[in-house]
Parts: sequence; C-alpha cells; structure tokens
Amino acid sequence: MKDQRKAIIYALAAVLLWSTVATAFKLALQYVTPLQLLSIAAVSSLAVFIIILTWQRRWQETWQVGRARVGFYMLQGFINPAAYYLVLFAAYNQLPAQQAQAINYTWAITMSLLAVPLLKQSLSKKELLAMLLAYGGVFLIATGGNWDFSQTNWLGIGLALFSTLLWACYWLINTKNTDKPVPALFWCFMWGTLWLVLFNVVHASWHQQPLLPDINPKGLWAGIYVGIFEMGLTFFLWLTAMRLATKTAQISTLIFLSPFVSLLLIYFILGETIQLTTIIGLSLICVGLYRLRE
Repeated sequence: MKDQRKAIIYALAAVLLWSTVATAFKLALQYVTPLQLLSIAAVSSLAVFIIILTWQRRWQETWQVGRARVGFYMLQGFINPAAYYLVLFAAYNQLPAQQAQAINYTWAITMSLLAVPLLKQSLSKKELLAMLLAYGGVFLIATGGNWDFSQTNWLGIGLALFSTLLWACYWLINTKNTDKPVPALFWCFMWGTLWLVLFNVVHASWHQQPLLPDINPKGLWAGIYVGIFEMGLTFFLWLTAMRLATKTAQISTLIFLSPFVSLLLIYFILGETIQLTTIIGLSLICVGLYRLRE
C-alpha cells in the first residue's frame, strides 16, 4: 500500500546513511587498498541481500530470475559493484573526500548524455544548460578556482568522472529490466563478488602476494560498514521508499540533502577544510541536477 509518510521516513534514512559513506571511504582507505575495501564491502552487501531474501521468502523467484538471465547479470555484476566501485574507491584514494563525492553526484548528467546515442533521446536547450551548469561546478571543484592547473590531481578527477560513466551505463542497461529490484541486486552482487574473486587472484599472482593478506581490523570493520550502508541496506531502504511513495518527485528531491550533510561529516570527522569553491561547485551541480529533473 502507498504511504507517503513512511516513504519519506525510509528515504530520509537512506539519505542520511549515504551521507556517511564518503567519510567511511576515506577512513577505510587509510588501512586497506581499494580492491580490499571493495571485496569486503561486496561480500557484506551480498550477505544483506541474502538476509532480506530469506526474510521475504523469495528464493524461488530469485533463482528463476538468475537462471533466466545469466549473461545479463554477469555483465551487470562486472559493472556494479566490481568495476564501478573499484574506480570510485581509486578516485577517493587520490582525492580529498569533498572533491570525489561532489563529482560523483554528476552521474545523472552523464546518464542523460549517454542516453542520446544509446537510447536515441534528444536534449533540450534547458537540459544542455543544466549540464553546462553542473560541469561548471565540477571544473570549479577540480581546480579550486585556481587557473594554475599544476595543483590539480587530474588522475583522481579522471577516475571520479569515469566512475560516473560506469554508474550511468549500469542504470541505462537497467532501463528495460523488468525484474524485481531485490532479486536483481542480489544477482548483481553475487556475480560482482565472483568477478572480485578473479580480480584478487590475478592481483595476488601479478604482485606475488598471498591471496588472503592480513587486513587491519579497522579497515575490515570500515569495509563491512560500507557494504551494509552504501551498497546493501541503504539500497533496500531507498527502493522501499520509492515503492511506498505517492509522490516520487518529492522523495527523489531528498537526495540533494546528502552531499551537504556529507560535507559536514567530512569537516568534523576527517578534518578536511571545506573549500568555498567546493560549496559553490556542489551547489552548481545540484542546481543542474534539479533543473534536469524538472
């Protein structure tokens, strides 16, 4: 049954949890590598979906979904969580949290651009202006408003932008997927975890390291937190909010709270000095995203 009040509660819970993950990423990456962090998080997230599907008694449905579309979910699992989060964590490893998280919010702009060649959609002048506004914000955040580009970490910026491309591709491929969200996410993370096992085997062999290295307990717990509250439980809360909502536009607007709450946590917990250019750039990105949704 539709219930807007419950939908708002679920959505706010998801937004608040997503607001913590930029800080969690940076804390975790002090103790583990991006690949280690992703491996821990993916397994933790998969465990969340196993618990949810067991609680909902939906394993027969889930098995039918996975058996019918093996190739599709193998590809989706490679994109998300394997490739997307590996690139995103690499970006966080290179950049201050305030830069990486702000740029990551432009994935909806990237998706609109990709929809032109892939879905044969067109862009209006209003949408083009919104995109220019958002990418103007990205440029401001990347350069800090300094035209001396020698201080700009172009590798980190490139990784952050590439992560938006991967995330946009994931959702564009999903546009015609009629499978129920939770079984679909389970298979994405099941295949994603298997891809990550392969990544770890190749990495260990290439660097002549043990397949299961010693992990700092702080990094382990941070990875579990990321898996539950970035990938697993929070996805479920957001999907539940959208299912309960009578006004989805009102719910989706709440996502704009997340980057600004995140900046507060980055300042108070990580101790990063929040640059004025970050606030202005992030505001431009959010205005661009809002105009794009209208």
